[in-house]
Parts: sequence; C-alpha cells; structure tokens
Amino acid sequence: MKTIFSILFVLVGTLGMAQRPTPDIIETSKGALKIQPLLHATLAFTWNGKTIYADPQGGAKVFDAITAPDLILITDIHGDHFNPETLQAINTTNAIIIAPQAVADKFPENLKSKVTVLNNGQTISKFDISITAIPMYNLPEAVDAKHTKGRGNGYVLTFGNKIIYLSGDTAGIAEMRALKNIDIAFVCMNLPYTMDVNEAASAVLDFKPKIVYPYHYRGQDTEAFKNLVNTSNKEIEVRLRNWYPQ
Repeated sequence: MKTIFSILFVLVGTLGMAQRPTPDIIETSKGALKIQPLLHATLAFTWNGKTIYADPQGGAKVFDAITAPDLILITDIHGDHFNPETLQAINTTNAIIIAPQAVADKFPENLKSKVTVLNNGQTISKFDISITAIPMYNLPEAVDAKHTKGRGNGYVLTFGNKIIYLSGDTAGIAEMRALKNIDIAFVCMNLPYTMDVNEAASAVLDFKPKIVYPYHYRGQDTEAFKNLVNTSNKEIEVRLRNWYPQ
C-alpha cells in the first residue's frame, strides 16, 4: 500500500510540474536569465548561478525542481505576497530576503536575521543584481486603501544590461508611468486590489517596456489586455502565460 501511495505522490508532483509554463530565456550581457512563472504573483529567476524567488507562496511544492533561493524579494504584507508558511517550508538556508519595513516587522523570529529592509526610493546590490524599491499603491490614495503608499515595494532589477520591473500590487501610478528603459515588466491586473485591464494597458503604453507579462491577473481578460496594448503599440511584446496551473 505504501508503494502505491508513493507512486501516486510522484505522479501528482510530476503532473503539477508539467502544468508550469515553459521558462523563458533572456540573454543578458552577463549570461542567460531564466524566467519561470509559477503562481499568481510568484516567479523565479535564475541568473549568473543564482536563483531569485519573488513573492513565494503556495507551499513548497510550487518550487519542485527549482533550486533553493539565494535571494527572495517580497513586495507587501498580504498573504499572496508575504506567506510565512511557504517561507518556513522552502529551503532558505542560504537566502537573503529583501522586504519593506512593514513586511520585515511581521517576519517569524527564526527568519528575521535573513531580512534586509529596503523601502521606497532605496537601492541595494546583491549578487551583482541592482535592486531598487519603488512605490506601489492604490488610487485614489486613502488611509483605508488596500495598498497604501510607502508600505509595499515594486522592484526594478538590473541583470547585466537588462532591466526588469515587478509591479507588486498597484494602480497605474505616476511612478510606474514614468519608468524608462524597462526591458521586461510584470504588471498586476485584478480588481478590486489593483488595476483593471484598461488601466493596466494604459500604464504599460506610457512606460513602454519591450516585453510585458500580465501577472496577478485572476479573473481578468489577458487577451483583451494584449489587444489594447498592441492596437496602440505593436512594438511591445505581450507574453501571456498560465499563472494559475491546476
């Protein structure tokens, strides 16, 4: 009986991994950058011998066959971004965790020593990756907004000569629209927490990344987003991936 259950466990794990999108490879001036979409706002980068997790959640199985992280980026306090259960379940032995102060304050005691606080407007370098924290917040601004200005971070990451933007949970704020020279953007798109399709497309058309991935889009029409972007600017490559494997 144990053998049967062991076989079923392996098969289920294998099927789960098979549902992942194929990772994308981007060439940089310092080697290939592998981008692995995983779940909702969770993804992994591999570059220059290092593995980076962004907003790890969903439990350890989400990261099956992915190397343990050297760097973890967390954008905000909500459970689909800061998930202590997942952080306790994955191998963080060698990980440096970057998070805003509001997240750092909520960390379990056994992981607090791993956290480096990075707040809006600050920049740090880890493993030859430049990391800049930029605002993410709802519009109109309000003290009772789901995401208030200054609490969470979007991130601008530089891998060699490629600049990557992770929006976190945000509206189409001025700080996003003013971004320049973004090679790859991951842009959130779901109501009532972030943007609808029209607002997300409008923001992307303003800052003109070379490639954009809609993520954090549960319940939104990503094809409509792609059509809106490419009707106005065919030069922006919209990459639609499945961020919600069964």
